[in-house]
Amino acid sequence: MTDALTRTTPKRLSTLDKWLPLWIGLAMVAGLVLGRFVPALSDALSAMEVGGISVPIGLGLLVMMYPVLAKVHYDKVAAVTGDKKLLVSSLVLNWLVGPAVMFALAWIFLPDLPEYRTGLIIVGLARCIAMVVIWNDLACGDREATAVLVAINSVFQVVMFSVLGWFYLTVLPGWLGLDAQGLEISVWQIALNVLVFLGIPLIAGFASRFIGEKRKGRDWYEEKFLPRIGPWALYGLLFTIVLLFALQGNAVLAKPLDVARIALPLLVYFGLMWFAGLLLGKGIGLGYARSTTLAFTAAGNNFELAIAVAIGTFGAASGQALAGVVGPLIEVPVLVGLVYVSLWAARAWFRTDPYTAESRTS
Repeated sequence: MTDALTRTTPKRLSTLDKWLPLWIGLAMVAGLVLGRFVPALSDALSAMEVGGISVPIGLGLLVMMYPVLAKVHYDKVAAVTGDKKLLVSSLVLNWLVGPAVMFALAWIFLPDLPEYRTGLIIVGLARCIAMVVIWNDLACGDREATAVLVAINSVFQVVMFSVLGWFYLTVLPGWLGLDAQGLEISVWQIALNVLVFLGIPLIAGFASRFIGEKRKGRDWYEEKFLPRIGPWALYGLLFTIVLLFALQGNAVLAKPLDVARIALPLLVYFGLMWFAGLLLGKGIGLGYARSTTLAFTAAGNNFELAIAVAIGTFGAASGQALAGVVGPLIEVPVLVGLVYVSLWAARAWFRTDPYTAESRTS
């Protein structure tokens, strides 16, 4: 991942990159073990919360996000916003299709478990604004397009999360004659999550490129500065995963059958949304890089927001919170696997080499 996250001219995955699923798996296991055998750590993480956000986890996400956003060519963002097909497709997949698919899967797979069902629906409403930049970069997607789409998702998240939560948890079940569980979440809580997990690293990344290129030039910035900060994306990712699973390790280990039942609709959801995004992008002629970006932004979810909402609304020991925790447990390895599927699809479906500069700007 260190090469993949620091490259400016794409190249094939390094040996370290190829073992990325192993490092993530080890981080997940380490987190679960720490949560099980060092309960004081979980208590400490729970105690260090500001506005429902665990401060150490927030710092881990900031460290993870900054190097990737520092690599974005912000002078190319205007070209991305002019791609109406990409923007409209992303909005439809993220805010119409995604929540509806998760609602349907939650009721199909968990009709007798209302708490887990509600937790899954909340996960479906929390569109990805963080780790998608990592998966997209590893799959050689369009970095500038990803920056624009996650920014748009952030704005829509602040505006639409509460509205969609009310619709899918109260209104629609009532229309269909189903049991309903309401959702109360403030716009401020959503805005705080967006500010922490996207706003701060986005501003820092933009400032780094602007100041670095102005003082020492683009060549220095691309060839000297980015390779130095690039590995910190991996460190931040693994640190965040360890803490997340340490925080909820006891809940996951105590209810393995429940975790399995929650995992099944999540597996279906991630696969459906990712393939829908990739195939839609190919069908409307976006090219490999932007089709990949569309796929990962459609499939990913903001599990930090989902967990924060579930805990804040229903409590840390609730089934809704457990469903939120299972989200990254399934999402992380599945989307890492889809990175490799995407690289295969570049050649098999798009007839292009994903590591060429042309494929990343097409």
